[in-house]
Amino acid sequence: MRVEFLGAARQVTGSCFLVRCAGRQILVDCGMIQGGKSQEVRNRDAFPFDPDAIDAVILTHAHLDHSGRLPLLAQVGYRGPVYTHKASVELCDILLRDSAYLAERDAAIESKKRQRRHEEPVDPVYTVADAEAAVELFIGCDYDAPWQVAPGIVARLQDAGHILGSAIVELWLEEGDERRKVVFSGDIGRDDTPILQDPVRPTEADLVVMESTYGNREHRSWEETWEELGEIISSARAARGNIMVPAFAVGRTQELLYVLAKFYREWGLHEWTVFLDSPMAINATDVYSRYEHLYDQETSEFYADPSNSPFHLPNLRLTPHAEDSMAINRVSSGALIIAGSGMCNGGRIRHHFKHNLWRSTSHVIIVGFQAQGTPGRALVDGARELTLWGESVRVGAKVHTVGGLSAHAGRSELIAWYQAFKTRPQVALVHGEAGGMDDLAEALRAEGAEVATPELGAGIDLRELPSRSAPAPAPAEQIEQS
Repeated sequence: MRVEFLGAARQVTGSCFLVRCAGRQILVDCGMIQGGKSQEVRNRDAFPFDPDAIDAVILTHAHLDHSGRLPLLAQVGYRGPVYTHKASVELCDILLRDSAYLAERDAAIESKKRQRRHEEPVDPVYTVADAEAAVELFIGCDYDAPWQVAPGIVARLQDAGHILGSAIVELWLEEGDERRKVVFSGDIGRDDTPILQDPVRPTEADLVVMESTYGNREHRSWEETWEELGEIISSARAARGNIMVPAFAVGRTQELLYVLAKFYREWGLHEWTVFLDSPMAINATDVYSRYEHLYDQETSEFYADPSNSPFHLPNLRLTPHAEDSMAINRVSSGALIIAGSGMCNGGRIRHHFKHNLWRSTSHVIIVGFQAQGTPGRALVDGARELTLWGESVRVGAKVHTVGGLSAHAGRSELIAWYQAFKTRPQVALVHGEAGGMDDLAEALRAEGAEVATPELGAGIDLRELPSRSAPAPAPAEQIEQS
């Protein structure tokens, strides 16, 4: 009975945890390593486990740093179930196919360069066919509905409030006379996040595997964040420039559309043309619109007004096709452009940077976490130049970091989430940079917790932990793979 830390250990991305119990092996998440090229090349490494021995995968949510290596798992022959929330099934269908398409495109471009140098071509890290094979393995679950994953293992998903379909995973394990409960936080959202319900706070566990992305940082209040965002838009309007918003296609984009609709008149947005320049974000927004039963009360009431169409502004222009995107480059003023990728390391936002980043009238609004080694992090850290397709582009635009829009809980929210556990179970901190992780560890120790920050490949023997949790709930249903 053991948990092994095979990703997101002492780092932010690549979430992957192996649970061993009663002769069964379960993966929780199978995420892509993101950051600079030196980090991303690790995605080609062989898995540190035998894929044939994996009985099931449980996925906390659709973001690629949690789901992005599932096509590789399918590529090497895994054909077992991938359990996740029903909304995450639909979002992964979009994200994994897009990730595979980009991998194939990048490999083709690199192979052409190599051909001219008489070098061997490169293969994509995985293909669209691999992504499709992975998606076929998905099984959709509901929140608060326990099921038996395998003999001795019962699971339940609870709303994590991070993106649509994001889940906290509760696992009840039984092996002989030993019983333990492990809670995987996934990515914990913030209270009062637009659109989403607040994160559920479980009260019992023997081990908590907990994210620590913002373990040493607090977010501004939502009220201060809306005020800040409104002031930036007003300043940009006075400068008669364009605004570029690199945004994650799933989660952040939908929050932005909702907030822009909510403050449409107050922020003078009728004077702008808002471009949603991301095919993936457009498709993800369609998924969000089909899950109204997961919205929080405020969002439900806002969209109950017939004049408020979900995620649609009067001046919103969707640009799914490349020619539509290129046409935006002819707009020198009054364009508010939401485009991927969220960390500026790919996607259409880089094209908009090429045409606007050097302009002193332009504004860039950073609205999400930027990993070390990414162009977005360079902008946050004050870079005066970015290299785009081999060309150095001067940063003349004003760069704003609106940290209050984060989909991750801040330090005090993380501590409050842990405080809901009645018996102060042991904690293993993951999914964070070393500084934030270590600071949060000290804060949790002050709350009476025993805290570990496992290195990559480390494990925790659950039999060595005291058992303080109630028995597993009766499975509501037996979910079968189709």
